[in-house]
Amino acid sequence: MSLQSAETPDRSRLGPPIDARPLFAPEQAALTATLRGLAPADWGREAVPGWSVRDLAAHILGDFYGRLARDRDGHEEGPAFAPGETLERFIHRINQEWVDAYRRVSPAALTDTLDLIGRQAVRFYEEADPEAPSLGVSWAGADPSPMWLDSARDFTEYWTHRQQIRHAVGQGTDPDQRPLSTVLDTFMRALPHTLREVGAPLGTQIRVQVTGAAGGAWTATATGAGWSLAEPDAGAPAAVLHLDAETAWRLCTRGIRPDEAWERAQVEGDRELARAACRIVSIIY
Repeated sequence: MSLQSAETPDRSRLGPPIDARPLFAPEQAALTATLRGLAPADWGREAVPGWSVRDLAAHILGDFYGRLARDRDGHEEGPAFAPGETLERFIHRINQEWVDAYRRVSPAALTDTLDLIGRQAVRFYEEADPEAPSLGVSWAGADPSPMWLDSARDFTEYWTHRQQIRHAVGQGTDPDQRPLSTVLDTFMRALPHTLREVGAPLGTQIRVQVTGAAGGAWTATATGAGWSLAEPDAGAPAAVLHLDAETAWRLCTRGIRPDEAWERAQVEGDRELARAACRIVSIIY
């Protein structure tokens, strides 16, 4: 989680930079509209295991405040790791503490605060230097990470949480393909880290192909320093994992398990390599 020089040796393995900055404002507007459109009973519906829609909205607000306090305001009095606490346990603990505290806040007040603080967060992301060093993205194996990856990671979280709220109240995934395209592109930056323990001859390639208008293709190449998204395409990959977009983003956020995604997938070539790619996860899990 420490910030060091942005010139890290493995930076290129993450693939080309992603510019999510133009997407934060419309995402914030969509979240506000979604919350203002909820019926009173909707706020108590389960959005993710153990959390209601209101809990998840409070969590998003906590993320906004955390980003602004740390990176805009230089505030250093936030929560600290307990002795022996892993990153995963730390994140889950402080998230739960925040959600528990915010259960006393009404949905109306929560929505108004999310609108106010969310717009401040949007301005922060829009003005951030994408090449500056920033917090590590553990699921991509990047610590520190460039701000473009850190902010794109945050964008995927806000977008995913809004979909979870939509699903909780009986709505489908937002059909807008532009933000989904950026979400998928960001999630696939986890592919080299996912494959870090997979041994293969140098030059071996594994491709994940996501179908649909928001999809694309991401090819990881085995190098002497691990797997990389930066290596040039050297021909036919050893394995291709085909996923539809809905399956892909839900797999990366563990909305579905790898075995379920595997049942939906189409595979070309080496099935074991493709199955390894199907273990991709793009959240702290």
